Amino acid sequence: MTRPAPIVVSAVEAQLTALVRELPRGTSGRVIVGISGSPGSGKSTLARELVRSIGPGAAYLPMDGFHLADEQLARQGLLERKGAPETFDAFGYARLLETLRARPRHTIYVPDFDRRLEQPLAGARAIEPSDDIIVTEGNYLLLAGEAWGAVRRQLDTSWHVVTDSSLRHRRLLARHEAFGKTPDAAREWVQAVDEPNARLIESREGAADRILDLTEWAPDAEQV
Repeated sequence: MTRPAPIVVSAVEAQLTALVRELPRGTSGRVIVGISGSPGSGKSTLARELVRSIGPGAAYLPMDGFHLADEQLARQGLLERKGAPETFDAFGYARLLETLRARPRHTIYVPDFDRRLEQPLAGARAIEPSDDIIVTEGNYLLLAGEAWGAVRRQLDTSWHVVTDSSLRHRRLLARHEAFGKTPDAAREWVQAVDEPNARLIESREGAADRILDLTEWAPDAEQV
């Protein structure tokens, strides 16, 4: 896979909203933008800021809402791998994206992820029939395989975000500590879970339509 030349992002509204508005629309008139990136790269903050910058008619859909609940992870012996690709309902995510693409004439309630509870929340967000642009984000939008391939096929464009690795590490440590881990536990989780996942995610960056370098944008750690 050939790596696209990165776009260095410093101002979301000035640089990225026009790229979204220029995307061709399908028969439903709706466009779906997918943003991928490693843990702590800033993809969630970017997606929310992009929706805010576009304004009315744009909606945000996080992949993390399709995380399996801890009860299900424990049943499958995956609790210690929470956050890895196999701990998400990728097929369910793809089916929702397919439904959104068809643009039904009623509100669609979609899940989100609560970091305080560390659990997905059903029906936490609403996507209205009037929303023309759906911005969805998550770690694994570019992975190969049947399930994640089904997700990728529903995206009109895919953007992969990167940032300075030391900045990304600091954000992850701060995030884990903010949500209850001790400093030692946070470091252990980053090394044992986040970094192996990051290497897998970065191995697929060549599959993206665009690469966005967020190092200069640098949102606060608690936002990413």
